[in-house]
Amino acid sequence: MLKLNSIVSEDQMEYPLMRKATAVWLLDNTTLTFRQIATFCGLHELEVSGIADGEVAGGIRGIDPIINSQLTVDEIKKCEADEGLDLLLYKNPAAVGEKKSRGPKYTPLSKRQDKPAAIAWIVKFHPEITDGQISRLIGTTKNTIKAIRERTHWNINSLTPTDPVMLGLCKQIELQKVLDKIQTKETNELRANISSETDIGVMEPSKSLFSENPDKEH
Repeated sequence: MLKLNSIVSEDQMEYPLMRKATAVWLLDNTTLTFRQIATFCGLHELEVSGIADGEVAGGIRGIDPIINSQLTVDEIKKCEADEGLDLLLYKNPAAVGEKKSRGPKYTPLSKRQDKPAAIAWIVKFHPEITDGQISRLIGTTKNTIKAIRERTHWNINSLTPTDPVMLGLCKQIELQKVLDKIQTKETNELRANISSETDIGVMEPSKSLFSENPDKEH
């Protein structure tokens, strides 16, 4: 009997951002085994199998871990050639979680020039993140974010979208919390919409048009 709690705890192992979305991408774009994908994403092998069968994560769009700088092409090819190997998450010192201090986020002068590139990356790959969330995440102004979204920023043509975690502007755990919050909100809204649509036009049996007293003369 398979134990569903056999995966190493989060405190012991680091996992990629958006685990299920990453698993979707790996299933669609590689020949890695369910076990390899499950181990890398921190999921159970049966859950990965369910994703492959369309029974799990049906509405989740795949996220490319190579673009997110969490995997390399060489690492994927190496593991595709040997099913016994496990994928290694690209570990960046900036991705390690730290306790976040209260108050405005301070960014060293040497990193401030990287902020527009980080904003461009977030806007391109995670447009669902709000301006307010971006502002708090990397410590920038809403005017700058708006200019980049609308492509009116003075240096827009020279910006190269770059992962803010790689630039050291935020921690991976901070970015993950923002993405998880958005996903939870979208899931709740979807459930509410489905529930609302189900209720529309449905009458209680006691109020049915066919519940008239059968003894009533017509």
